[in-house]
Amino acid sequence: MDAVTYPDERVIDFFQTNMIPLRIAFDSEPLATQFNLKWTPTLIILDTQGKEHQRIVGFLPPEELIPSLLLGIAKIHFNQERLGEALATLGKIISDHPKSGSAPEAIYLRGVCAFKNTHNPKLLKEAYESLQTHYPSSEWTQRASPYRLL
Repeated sequence: MDAVTYPDERVIDFFQTNMIPLRIAFDSEPLATQFNLKWTPTLIILDTQGKEHQRIVGFLPPEELIPSLLLGIAKIHFNQERLGEALATLGKIISDHPKSGSAPEAIYLRGVCAFKNTHNPKLLKEAYESLQTHYPSSEWTQRASPYRLL
């Protein structure tokens, strides 16, 4: 990722705007053990308390890394019950990165956030229908399949 992804201007801008990056060697103790680092690259999205919300293992090109990092940010918001912020971040993934590998999970999680925010089960069904239409073979479509019955 040092040769392709990290030098990309979009990635540099994303990190400068949205994150506080910290680089740790996979064999640097005690952090390697504390964060269960087994392979490089491993990117771990932590909240301000140091709690992990997303782990990315392996190379990703810039067009996949940015939506994956956004997904990590959305998961922080979701896990901290900041559903409006989660919905906004998930919407950004879906609108700006619809072909990324993160988009199906973003649609799924957006449906869950919307349901938790409104208690309207129809929003879960809409998430399933969107997944079925745009990502029929995605694992997230399978996970959402019970919502088709709502």
